[in-house]
Amino acid sequence: MYKKKQILRVNKRILLFIAAFVWTFAGGMLLFKGFSFMNNIRNDLWIKLLPSIAGGLLFYQVMFSKISRKHVSRILNLKEEKNSIFSFFSMKSYILMAVMISAGITLRKTGIVPASYLSIIYITMGIPLLLSAFRFYYTGIYYRKILCNKSSDML
Repeated sequence: MYKKKQILRVNKRILLFIAAFVWTFAGGMLLFKGFSFMNNIRNDLWIKLLPSIAGGLLFYQVMFSKISRKHVSRILNLKEEKNSIFSFFSMKSYILMAVMISAGITLRKTGIVPASYLSIIYITMGIPLLLSAFRFYYTGIYYRKILCNKSSDML
């Protein structure tokens, strides 16, 4: 007898925390790699670190803040109360994530970009990912209050 595969389903609040964990992990990993590459750089550390931090904050403000808001809104507006554990991202986001991970690995493994410059890219990308995770944590923590108010300013 054929048995239909069961996909683990979780409620929206848990989905928000899964998304938060994934964004925290990705941002943390990029920051860890970026700082480990900077460990080899003794001269001009601040010259490389300051643009990374400024770029990361700017990237968050201009792009990632909107992206994370869109993902939170999509999760909150899912039709079903319980959804696939993988539905914290849309298919488009999974594809984009795969492309970005592949590009990062390719740049690191081929040596096309020296580690000292790759560290700037990694830190610049890690900061907005990590900051975006806080929106998911916040929404997960205040989930009931947000649902009651249905206020977009809380997101």
